[in-house]
Amino acid sequence: MFLACLAVGVGVTLVMLAAWVFQARVKNAGWVDVFWTFGTGLMCALTALMAGPVLWRRGLVAALLLIWCVRLGTHIARRVTGASEDVRYARMRTVHGPKFQRHLLSFVLVQGPFSGALAIAVVCAARLPEQTFRAWDALGLMLAILAIGGETLADRQMRRFRADPTNKGKICDTGFWSISRHPNYLFECLFWCAYPLLGLTIHNRWSLLSLLAPVLMYLTLRFASGVPPLEDAMLASRGDAYRQYQARTGAILPLLRCRRAKCASK
Repeated sequence: MFLACLAVGVGVTLVMLAAWVFQARVKNAGWVDVFWTFGTGLMCALTALMAGPVLWRRGLVAALLLIWCVRLGTHIARRVTGASEDVRYARMRTVHGPKFQRHLLSFVLVQGPFSGALAIAVVCAARLPEQTFRAWDALGLMLAILAIGGETLADRQMRRFRADPTNKGKICDTGFWSISRHPNYLFECLFWCAYPLLGLTIHNRWSLLSLLAPVLMYLTLRFASGVPPLEDAMLASRGDAYRQYQARTGAILPLLRCRRAKCASK
């Protein structure tokens, strides 16, 4: 299992090196997200197909990864093509100035090992020897479909909002964006929760490591490369209006934030 995950990590690292070279030539760092999504999805899908004794299980795990990476990668590629640089990278470029490319290189190189860690959950799910379709498999499949569908709808809601010229300078707080400031990140975390459901078993204690995937994804999006740089940019451009949005809407997990607010008001 660990050799397979190491292979994913090395493969995605090479993809990200190519991404770094490409973005430097086109002068748009947003392309590194496209490379990471397709690289991680394809490498993990290939690893899943080569692992495990149960053909339908390997196929299911690989298919979900391919659907995920094609959907998300295509969405990001469309957003990056012909558009200004993503606010996260634009701000990074401003902060680091002439050292931006060096800083970005260190950033993209971390993503290879990160994908290797995600691959643990993929390999556990693909290698499960159970021939029968379990209730946990049904739950994992439904959660993955829900996550992909929810993220697609959240992205569509944002596109419609931005396409309306009357919304220029405003904050999208309708649909999923009214209950979470980053519903796309919420559904991304839920997608990676599907793999522990597909792979956990009492017969293999190592399968507990599959829980790392959703935990790492949440921590990364919430406290590292996701929410913080985006919100810094939004605060800089929207000011108090965005602070009010932050006060009434959870960052990723809206229900937990709502419960805390209720407890604090008592």
